[in-house]
Amino acid sequence: MDLSPAAILPADPHALLFGRVWRPEAEGPSLVRIDGERVTDISAAFPTARDLCEAADPATALRQAQGEDLGPLAAILANSDPARRDAGRAWLLSPIDLQAVKAAGVTFVTSMLERVIEERARGNPEAAAEIRAQVRGLVGDDLRALRPGSPEAMALKQTLIEAGAWSQYLEVGIGPDAEIFTKAQPMASVGTGHEIGVHPASTWNNPEPEVVIVIASDGRIVGATLGNDVNLRDVEGRSALLLGKAKDNNGAAAIGPFVRLFDGAFDLASVETLSLTLTVTGEDGFVMQGRSEMREISRAPADLAAQARNAHHRYPDGLVLFLGTLFAPTQDRDEPGHGFTHKTGDVVRIAAGPLGALVNRVTATDRCAPWDFGAGALMRNLAGRGLL
Repeated sequence: MDLSPAAILPADPHALLFGRVWRPEAEGPSLVRIDGERVTDISAAFPTARDLCEAADPATALRQAQGEDLGPLAAILANSDPARRDAGRAWLLSPIDLQAVKAAGVTFVTSMLERVIEERARGNPEAAAEIRAQVRGLVGDDLRALRPGSPEAMALKQTLIEAGAWSQYLEVGIGPDAEIFTKAQPMASVGTGHEIGVHPASTWNNPEPEVVIVIASDGRIVGATLGNDVNLRDVEGRSALLLGKAKDNNGAAAIGPFVRLFDGAFDLASVETLSLTLTVTGEDGFVMQGRSEMREISRAPADLAAQARNAHHRYPDGLVLFLGTLFAPTQDRDEPGHGFTHKTGDVVRIAAGPLGALVNRVTATDRCAPWDFGAGALMRNLAGRGLL
């Protein structure tokens, strides 16, 4: 994994970034600001990412926060790879902590159709190619101009019902209600350089490069970062009721490298035009590349945020929301017709110029570092350090 600052930081040197690092001497995490290629611990001003995002003006609060210089970012990034880590030195974590980790599904036409295919294939990758042709013959693949919940969408829904081709994935893809699900528990996400987990029983799975927006408890969208919504296609394809097993696993929610707060140079309109690139590089020499264009999302990020957090569903510590992906891999890796699936050792790089790069190595969920530092441990640690 290339974890150099040049490979990880956003292209804009003035991007307003915060993250979190593990400080071994404190036996816990600290909130940090990225100052060029140096790292400043601001946990005395903001003990948690949640506290910063709840500020009336997080961008100004981050700029003005006083802190402790932790040294060069290069050293912390390099130490974030568990295969090379010195446990006595700081390393990077996921940039968020107490926020709920939610995700929106089926927000791009391509991925919507792939979910329909998974459902009809019952999780069998060998059946996917034939079903893919059948589904596209029925609904086409140019539904990008179709606004979910519109009269045109409802007319298409009725046509599909009459043809016996309706699917629960089409319901959330073109119906009025978005699919919003829990991706991980607070404190369970992993950051750049960490290993990400794929359940060893899965034989059909893939990365999902996504933009992740950060939402305060009052509904304000205050920033954005990158995410990998690791997905077990065979598990979800067997039954949508297995979504939790397909999505919420140890090490299966990667977020980072840093949160870029909204300011005069970067805002929600900037998010809506982002282009994400994906590169998967295997130890077997396999390379897969893809893109995800936010311009093609079928539901506006603000609408997804409003469907996740509203008068009926509140989050006192805020939330982060994966916005979904355009990318759905169909490239064969081994046998023809079997499509793509991960192998141990794959390096996944998700990048967008304004947000930097999220880089992780794939391993089995039971071989990732176990999640054993939760909200209770965080509160005890911060109290012991005199930060609460």
